[in-house]
Amino acid sequence: MALSVASLLALSTVLRAAFLLYGLYQDATSPFKYTDIDYLVFTDAARYVANSSSPYERATYRYTPLLSWLLLPTTWHPQAIWFSFGKILFAAGDILAGYLIIQVLRNYGFSTARAIRYSSLWLLNPMVATISTRGSSEGLLGVIVIALLWAVEKRHVVLSGAILGFAVHFKIYPFIYAPSILLWMPTPASGPSIPSKLRAFITRDKVTFTATALGTFMALNGVMYGIYGHPFVLHTYLHHLTRLDHRHNFSPYNTLLYLKSAPSYAHSQLSTERLAFLPQLLLSAVLLPFFAPRNLPSTMFAQTFAFVTFNKVVTSQYFMWYLVLLPFYLPHSSLLRRPGKGIAALLAWVATQGAWLALAYRLEFEGKSTFWPGLWGAASAFFLVNCLILGTVAGDIQQPLPSKSTSKPVPS
Repeated sequence: MALSVASLLALSTVLRAAFLLYGLYQDATSPFKYTDIDYLVFTDAARYVANSSSPYERATYRYTPLLSWLLLPTTWHPQAIWFSFGKILFAAGDILAGYLIIQVLRNYGFSTARAIRYSSLWLLNPMVATISTRGSSEGLLGVIVIALLWAVEKRHVVLSGAILGFAVHFKIYPFIYAPSILLWMPTPASGPSIPSKLRAFITRDKVTFTATALGTFMALNGVMYGIYGHPFVLHTYLHHLTRLDHRHNFSPYNTLLYLKSAPSYAHSQLSTERLAFLPQLLLSAVLLPFFAPRNLPSTMFAQTFAFVTFNKVVTSQYFMWYLVLLPFYLPHSSLLRRPGKGIAALLAWVATQGAWLALAYRLEFEGKSTFWPGLWGAASAFFLVNCLILGTVAGDIQQPLPSKSTSKPVPS
């Protein structure tokens, strides 16, 4: 019997509750903790805020103060009960994102049953449930991104801009969606000359969207800067330009970042990793957005996949950024139309990731040097697999959405 929307949401809630309860048991009985270290950073920052201090007094807190504000209940007593509030909040974000996925899919002409099947890729995904219940805030980001897509598809121009501005404040990378949305929005016919095309492109809706997004972003930053000063700018934004995170990093830059984290490399002129943003932004923010008029949701998936693949720091949490958009790409994907190709891609993605994790375990827990050629080779293989998948995705999104969609994109 097919699931109803309510049944799917209930089942996804039970799944997350089971992971959360198991996590409490593992934390209490095992030296290998279920709770992610990031969650301890979040909750420590919330305690600083509760004591009228800055969240940035907690070392390694690199996020908007809004996150520490949201987690203030984790400081309430009895803390044994309230400490898991953030995990519950993040898991609830997962579920709300899944519900919005169903609504957007239905807006594209999917039947409720079909929308439920594809949204299950997110709602019933054990990886998604695990990451949120371990204390990663990516579930909240998933809600924001899908809410942005919903608002754009519904032609709520001001709301779309406000959500995008908030999203970029919360986590920098959603700025890559701005070019896609602007290219997707209607452009009136114009003459053949470049000046006339530019004049036609700049419409009232696009100006309103851009101004609202920029205004929301700057207003939030202004408030936070007024409260916390330069540490807010340094830790929330500037830190990401020079970060040298090498632990749990699937990127091929991992070994280089590890070397540069040593004191002897502190003043090295070797800065290859600082060029990582060039192919990353060229693909995700310049080239791929031109496919948006044909298929906005799948283009956003491709942009995010490219952004994560070419980032100099790639962790499991970052996979959540594109997994939340997978239900929009997969229905029209050649990976689904040709099951052999899709299964091979999935197996290669899992196998290369598993090889890296096995080598990283030997390094971190057994003290074995697995850097060369092991870790670097596994990271490079994983990167290559992701590039091959990205090539397939880029080819697929060149095709427009089926004509039965009730929310037709504007022709390019």
